[in-house]
Amino acid sequence: MSTPHVVVVMGVAGTGKTTIGPLLADRLGVPYAEADDFHPAANIAKMSAGVPLTDEDRRPWLEAIGAWARNREGGGGVVSCSALKREYRDLLRAAAPELLFVHLTGDRRLIEERMARRQGHFMPTALLDSQFATLQPLEADENGLPVDVSGSPEEITERAAAALRDHGRRQPVP
Repeated sequence: MSTPHVVVVMGVAGTGKTTIGPLLADRLGVPYAEADDFHPAANIAKMSAGVPLTDEDRRPWLEAIGAWARNREGGGGVVSCSALKREYRDLLRAAAPELLFVHLTGDRRLIEERMARRQGHFMPTALLDSQFATLQPLEADENGLPVDVSGSPEEITERAAAALRDHGRRQPVP
């Protein structure tokens, strides 16, 4: 019997991490955690004011997510987290080495349109440029896979679940 991975649903703001994450967790039968819930109040205040976070701001947030993932190893889970830089993903992997990243990707215009339609989210569309400027896509040596965000949430979730199944067949879970 294989050990379930903890999956990080990653990508820039507006790709659907908060929508796809819970759907994927439900599909996989594992718990879900929303990374935004791990932010200290100061981070949310900065982002609400349109101020991008610094790496120093992100460190305690990433450490909290990493601790959640470490506590889920062996039981599986899904957590949404932008994880835009390699160093952020490395910090998460330092806490939970078996993490698997699902990188939600898509056309900038589509993502901006989706962000503009969101209600009640603290991340303004104005920060999308800084998100794309910060993004470092998954590298070949990282345990992860890209998933296109075109289509409905159900289609994207099915695409992610299928990619995870295919990935599992190529790389046995330890």
